[in-house]
Amino acid sequence: MAPLIISISGVRGIIGESLTPAQAGEFGMAYGTFLRQTQPAEKPIKICIGRDSRPSGSMMAAALSSGLMAAGCETIDLGIVTTPGVALMVKHLSCAGGIVITASHNPIEWNGIKFIRDDGIAYPADQIKKIHELYYNKQFDLQPAQKVGQSSAESKTHAVHVDMTLQICDKTLIRSKRFKVVLDSINGAGCVVTANLLSELGCEVIHLNNRPTGFFAHTPEPTAENLAELGPEITKHHAAIGFAQDPDADRLALVDENGLYIGEEYTLALAAKYIFSKKQGPAAANLSTSRMIDDIAAQAGCKVIRTPVGEAHVANAMQANNCVIGGEGNGGIIDLRVGLVRDSLVGIALILQLLAETGKTVSQLVDEIPRYHMIKTKFPCPAEKTDQTLETVKDHFAQRAATEDIKVDTQDGIRIDLPQGWVQLRASNTEPIMRIMAESTDQETTKNLIDQIQKLIF
Repeated sequence: MAPLIISISGVRGIIGESLTPAQAGEFGMAYGTFLRQTQPAEKPIKICIGRDSRPSGSMMAAALSSGLMAAGCETIDLGIVTTPGVALMVKHLSCAGGIVITASHNPIEWNGIKFIRDDGIAYPADQIKKIHELYYNKQFDLQPAQKVGQSSAESKTHAVHVDMTLQICDKTLIRSKRFKVVLDSINGAGCVVTANLLSELGCEVIHLNNRPTGFFAHTPEPTAENLAELGPEITKHHAAIGFAQDPDADRLALVDENGLYIGEEYTLALAAKYIFSKKQGPAAANLSTSRMIDDIAAQAGCKVIRTPVGEAHVANAMQANNCVIGGEGNGGIIDLRVGLVRDSLVGIALILQLLAETGKTVSQLVDEIPRYHMIKTKFPCPAEKTDQTLETVKDHFAQRAATEDIKVDTQDGIRIDLPQGWVQLRASNTEPIMRIMAESTDQETTKNLIDQIQKLIF
């Protein structure tokens, strides 16, 4: 049985096995207790709860809401909405915090809990740790009958999300192009709101997997092997671009006008290409993101701030440095004008704006960006073995760094930058695995970088 994963990124488990309604209720009580300890005593504590389309989402929402109300909090049910939609509504409704019920790209049997603070960003590690401690120790501040919270519902999330996204692009210009778009929403949370956005932008949409049932039409992670249906639909309909979302619609992968999967790394690269054509300023990206963003920023005379993996790290760096764009190489775009979490709708708007202004095709725009070869792989690794695995790799490259041109970064696992490319080894925040990622200008060199790490640990 897969264990319940409790990390800085939230909680994930398999429904009915490692994650049950009883546990969800206790997480609700823990979060409610945390907020009661950190909010003014006289201030009503409102929490909005949104979920992706998984069949277990309604059950989880009810359990979490019950736990929160037991701790004296008011809950607002947003229904099936995107993760960035929940983050927007936390601020829009002046809530003390929010909860997203999602397991992101994990299969249907999984679900999870993600906590969002009052400014619409994920909590930092020290505060998440306090919530976890309350859960582990069962230190719940439960209220008497007269003070339990009440629950209500709110249906405006999609409208607020679309409106905020339209403010960062030229709606009239994009509408004039009448782009034909193929969209794969995987029967996830992005189905309705993304169709609404594209309609507002005057696009003709061929919408695949467009019912938010949570019964995913293919393996949820938007990788090339999982999106076999998308490319042929683009060429069949002579579409300008294909977009693929993950179940909670915070990630976006791209397919060009020829039906060629160009991937998630190009989502941030193309969005940044547009932003830097309009203004200067720093960008932020995690250590696992392609060097393409560095090249694009350098062409504009700008720099990239690197952070550990996790949108909260990227968003915090963006706020601290007034970044004009940021995100992660998994297809997550953050634009501070809209919100502080990854947002596939923002990616769609910025990339359509780039297409509209340049008059170029996706493949032409991709050809203008320096090309790299990236390989991502993973292997099972229990949490208790990750430290030793990392130490083995760190020791090896620390010795080499004494005599070779090697830069070692230990912000997040270990990343080694060499003249021929870079390679990173890190533990996942959401699964009991470790990931190895490498990138260089040619596939053989990238493979050799991966092999170097694997020989050290296997």
